[in-house]
Amino acid sequence: MNTLNVPLPSGWKWTKLSDLLIALESGSRPKGGAIGIENGVPSISAEQMTGRGVFDFSVISYVPHDFYNDMKRGHIQVNDILIVKDGATTGKTCFVDENFPFKEAVINEHVFICRPNTELIEPLFLFYWLWGQIGQYQIKSAYQGAAIGGINQKFTESVVIPLPSLSEQKRIVKILNEQMAAVENARKAVCDNFNTTNILSSAYLRNIFSQDNLKRWPKKQFGDIAQIIAKQVNPTLPEYRDLPHVNGENIESGTGRLTYLNTAAEELMISGKYLFPKGSVLYSKLRPYLRKVALVDFDGVCSADMYPIRVDSNYLRPDFAAWLLLSDEFTNYAVSESQRARMPKLNRKQLFSWEAPLPTLDEQEEMTNKLLLQMKKTTILNQKIEELVNTIEALPSALLRKAFRGEV
Repeated sequence: MNTLNVPLPSGWKWTKLSDLLIALESGSRPKGGAIGIENGVPSISAEQMTGRGVFDFSVISYVPHDFYNDMKRGHIQVNDILIVKDGATTGKTCFVDENFPFKEAVINEHVFICRPNTELIEPLFLFYWLWGQIGQYQIKSAYQGAAIGGINQKFTESVVIPLPSLSEQKRIVKILNEQMAAVENARKAVCDNFNTTNILSSAYLRNIFSQDNLKRWPKKQFGDIAQIIAKQVNPTLPEYRDLPHVNGENIESGTGRLTYLNTAAEELMISGKYLFPKGSVLYSKLRPYLRKVALVDFDGVCSADMYPIRVDSNYLRPDFAAWLLLSDEFTNYAVSESQRARMPKLNRKQLFSWEAPLPTLDEQEEMTNKLLLQMKKTTILNQKIEELVNTIEALPSALLRKAFRGEV
């Protein structure tokens, strides 16, 4: 057994994860996907699992009740530990506590349920280990050894846990809970400042796209001044695998900022993607209320959930077009149109039917420069806030290292 050469306190022992579980289950989803079934059962995926070990239910998918009732595995229970099993976020881990908001919920096919044996291990003790740096290292080591991208059920044989007595586990968990709560309170306080700066960004946009301006600007159907030209390509081919891959998760809501980028190869992309050229405006057609738009200065590939838009330079600047699609004027239209679908989504006809307000190109340049200057100020503020967030989010790792050395 690999014990990672980490010395243990007296009375502790290394134990395989497989010996501490009463169940390891994966989920599934209905044909056609689990989306937009308002009276269905929540289906938890990597999208709802944050890197902080907690859930984000701002966006959620569902499965029908009859599908849920037929599922033999993948039903979520309190004290379950959920682990993403494949894709770019393999190993991401969350804990299902008594505050989990759904009486009935399932996981999809990209997630594992680890169900601890509570006679051997305190569930939160196991979660903290799997969530921590060494646990994540072990999980991702199993990922690298898999024949196909991701981890399979054998990963529980290679992950080992430093195990004290059950009473000692409970004592450590109590201390960690208090420490983690203090860290989370600090993080929320800093993030409130981040939200304030984003409110400023929205205010700048509303000032540009004021009702007075919208009334005086002529309008033209968006389809007359923009088009979608993107061929589908195989992202595993050499000429495409090293291109940046963009989807909705990479774009910050409401600001047009790209949060991170991986290549198609790094994200293990195998299904067809759409090739876009430098200068495209990428618009996420799913859930328009999220306002995910980005102007890109590189060639890349994107998911089928993105529209790569090229504008007619006789009428519209690409940078202004991006701000236009972020405006309340367009968002209100997109949300209204997309509500007709079971899953909120703006189709091409709806996008191109929008009556876009069109100031002159000189006005567009002037307003874009003004917006960029204002946004630069908020970006500087956000960078300082992010530095504080990063400092705070490094604290759990330090706390966990001490805890699993028996120093708390």
